[in-house]
Parts: sequence; structure tokens; C-alpha cells
Amino acid sequence: MTTVTAPQLATGHIGLNVTDLTRSVDFYRRALGFEQLGASTGGAQRFAFLGSDGQLQLTLWQQSDGEFSAETPGLHHLSFQVETIDQVRAVESVLKELEVTFAHDGVVAHGEGAASGGIFFADPDGIRLEVYAPSGAESAPAPGGSAPTCGFF
Repeated sequence: MTTVTAPQLATGHIGLNVTDLTRSVDFYRRALGFEQLGASTGGAQRFAFLGSDGQLQLTLWQQSDGEFSAETPGLHHLSFQVETIDQVRAVESVLKELEVTFAHDGVVAHGEGAASGGIFFADPDGIRLEVYAPSGAESAPAPGGSAPTCGFF
């Protein structure tokens, strides 16, 4: 019997369906600092490639109607990691200027006593997003007690 070992996998990029490409590109650039690496904005197939330092991280595809639904199978949330809680708070400040809807008030810990934590919010299509740091949230509240903040709507 031959044993096949799977290679070590890393996330390449994430693709999101959006309703308005221009609005979504503007949001992800302003709110999260992505660069637009490429786009096709003419014709029926509209998309944009976003990333940083030339590295593709996010693709946006204008091919949806309506708003993100927690009622159907698919993406639960998309999480972005930064190094420090101060960086999380800097993103939070920009998001507040953009009048983004937050799931919790301020930085929250991932669970009771957890060092990691961040902010939870929605993009213009209602897609749930998170920006977190692996440490520094020890003194932040943990909504929902022992349940992870990124686990349930």
C-alpha cells in the first residue's frame, strides 16, 4: 500500500462575490489598506485583484445580488491578522471614520482569558470580517463568555 502525504498548504488568496465592484474596491483599499494589483472593470465580467507588496491576497468578483447571508452554507467570516493590538485599534479608527457596522464595541478577546483578540465588522455587502492580533487582548472583554467571538453570529 502506498501512503500519499499531502503537501503543506497555505492560503493563497480569498475570492469574494460582491454586488458593486467600485464600492468594494474603495472599501478594502481605504479600510484595510489593500493595493489594487489589477482589474477588469469593462464588460460583463468585472473583477479586481487586491493585495500588498505585489502579493495577491483578495479577489473581488462583481457577480452577486443581495447581501451576505449567515443562513446558507459558505463563508463564515474572513480574518486578517496584524502584529499588535495597537494596529487593530488603528484599523478600528479608520473603520469608525467610514461608519462601518461593528459586531462588538471595540476590541474584544477571542474568549475568556484569551490573549488574542480583535474587531469584528461587516463590509458593504454584509460579509463578516475580523482584524485581530495574536496577543495583547488579555484585558479586553470576551462577548458570549466561553464561546469564541468569531464562532457564532
